[in-house]
Amino acid sequence: MSGSHGTTINVTLKVWRQAGADAPGAFETYQQAISTDASFLEMLDLLNEELNAAGQEPIAFESDCREGICGTCGVMINGRAHGPQKATATCQLHMREFRDGDEIVIEPFRAAGFPVIRDLAIDRSPLDAIIEAGGYISVNTGAASDANLTPIPKVAADQAFDAAACIGCGACVAACPNSAAQLFTSAKIGHLGLLPQGQAERWSRTEAMVETMEDFFGSCTNHGECTEACPKEISLDFIALMNRDYMKAKVKNRALTGQR
Repeated sequence: MSGSHGTTINVTLKVWRQAGADAPGAFETYQQAISTDASFLEMLDLLNEELNAAGQEPIAFESDCREGICGTCGVMINGRAHGPQKATATCQLHMREFRDGDEIVIEPFRAAGFPVIRDLAIDRSPLDAIIEAGGYISVNTGAASDANLTPIPKVAADQAFDAAACIGCGACVAACPNSAAQLFTSAKIGHLGLLPQGQAERWSRTEAMVETMEDFFGSCTNHGECTEACPKEISLDFIALMNRDYMKAKVKNRALTGQR
C-alpha cells in the first residue's frame, strides 16, 4: 500500500530481551507493519504501544534528542552498529532502508564495558568516567574574551571541530573486535588539545583519560571498524594523534613532578 504517508511494509523483528545485567537473555520475535516514512525508533515506539495494549512488557531502549546529536539511541541492527546506513545514528535511520518481508535483528551494543541494563539499554557510564578524568578545561582564565581575540589556525580549528562532532554513542566500541574506545577517547582529547585554551592541561589530560580508558576497554589494533561504524565519521587520525601525545605526556608529566 502506498500513498502520501509512504509505503507500508511488513517486517519480522528479532529483538533481544533481557531483564537485567545478571539475567539470561534471548531473542523474541515480533511481526510489525510500518510505513517506510517512519524512523527506526518510531517503529519501536509503535511496537511498544502494541505490547502495552496487550498487557506485555515494552522493550527498553534509549533515546533523547532523536536528531543524531545526543548519542543515546545506538543499537546493533543486523550485526551493524546503528544499522545499514553509513554516517547515520539509529534515530536518523528510516524504514525505507528495509524491504517488505525483511527480518531485522535488534540487539544492544555488545562490549564488556557496556553491561546491559535491560533489553536494548546499556550502561555507558565508562565513557563518562573517561570524560571525568580530564575531558574538560578547568584553568581559570577570567571572563570570556572576544571571539576573535585568540588567533587559531584554520587547520587546527577545523580538526578540533571534526573531533568535537563525536556524540559519545559508543558505536566505535561496539564495532571494534577488541571493544576498544580509542576513537571516542582520542576525539575528546583532540578537540581540546588542538585549541590554545586546552594547552595548559594537555599532557595531564591525555595521560589521565587514556589510562582511565584502559581500565574499562580493550586495546586498539587498527582494524578500522570504529570509524566505519561512527555516525559522525571521526577519523582514525585522532587515534594516532592521541598515541603521540600520550607518549609525550609520559615524559612531560614525569619531568613536571621531578621524576626521571
